[in-house]
Amino acid sequence: MFRERAVWSGGDAYEAYVGRWSRVVAEVFVRWLAVPAGRRWLDVGCGTGALADRVLALAGPAHLVGVDPSEGFLTTARARVVDTRATFLRGGAQALPLRGRSVHTVVSGLALNFVPDPARAVAEFARVVMPGGVVAAYVWDYAEGMAMMRYFWDAAVALDPAAAELDEGRFSLCRPDSLARLWTDAGLAEVRVEAIAIPTVFTGFDDYWRPFLGGVGPAPGYVVSLPGEHRDALRDALRASLPTDADGSVRLTASAWAVRGTAVEPAHRAPAPVPAPTSPR
Repeated sequence: MFRERAVWSGGDAYEAYVGRWSRVVAEVFVRWLAVPAGRRWLDVGCGTGALADRVLALAGPAHLVGVDPSEGFLTTARARVVDTRATFLRGGAQALPLRGRSVHTVVSGLALNFVPDPARAVAEFARVVMPGGVVAAYVWDYAEGMAMMRYFWDAAVALDPAAAELDEGRFSLCRPDSLARLWTDAGLAEVRVEAIAIPTVFTGFDDYWRPFLGGVGPAPGYVVSLPGEHRDALRDALRASLPTDADGSVRLTASAWAVRGTAVEPAHRAPAPVPAPTSPR
């Protein structure tokens, strides 16, 4: 069995791997939230700044704070997001470096499933947001809808069954019912879950494969742990399995689950039914 080497530090490698697709999902997500302009935002697990960039461009915030535990990611975010309304701080989702009720909107993109205690993190989201504010997040649908990773892990497991232990499809949180329950258990009201699907078009096989060699994330971490012969076998298996157009491009789809809820005064919080997810249109 090959050991997982999920590294979360190389900002440029992350951008090439999944950051470029996160930006597309982030735009749909921010428009879905429809938060009025002039609000204070917090982006938890801000990574390289993909979501922060879309908030600044589309939502007209008064100020945005991005928080992430990786100094490498923060360095990339500060270089890419130069808007003076943005501040980036090092910190973790389970102990946010903000005072209570200090922001109007808390968001998190593609990060919550990697937090050791997601319930504690969402409780922190609820702590720092003002009553009436929005708390929202999105995560990849690893089990079915994130095709670039689904093809990868299916090929990896066919060659090495032990790789199934690293497959992100194992994340039970990345499902609509789990997300909704997490939000309602944190005392958030008006909870909604919606699917977001985007095209992920690679110019050719190399455009698909090369980011897996960067070592950032579970799948790339697995690739760099492999001996050369096994790595080549995985590359060849993927080349054979991916749908390829006549021009050599690889056209896939990436789906994410988005959840949102509204913060209420603690005395008014009451358990809410878990809502049914909204299917993509």
